[in-house]
Amino acid sequence: MATVEVSFTPLPAHVRTARLVATAVARRSGVDEALLDEVRLAVGEACSRAVEAHRLHCPAEPVRIALTDAAGRFEVEVTDDLDRGLGLAVIAGLADDVRISETSGGISITMSWPAHCA
Repeated sequence: MATVEVSFTPLPAHVRTARLVATAVARRSGVDEALLDEVRLAVGEACSRAVEAHRLHCPAEPVRIALTDAAGRFEVEVTDDLDRGLGLAVIAGLADDVRISETSGGISITMSWPAHCA
């Protein structure tokens, strides 16, 4: 299992970088090219909502994402500070599997897509 962790200041401009990193890691993990737009859009949506939550509740805290490939799946986890509901329907429509859970740090959105781990 390989994991790439990225953290960035909660600024909207950094969401684009997160999308690019996620797309590159997804491609390296073997996610089908036809699914890469969905990965890019879902990660962008999850990171945008995290940036908004951080800017409102904890602007000094970085947004953190973890990108993992294991067991034939590419998984992205984005955690934000208790921002419920915003954008979840869009994310659920883009990812193959979506899990939402409450953590001590807020709301964790875990999205995954099939991958042919190389």
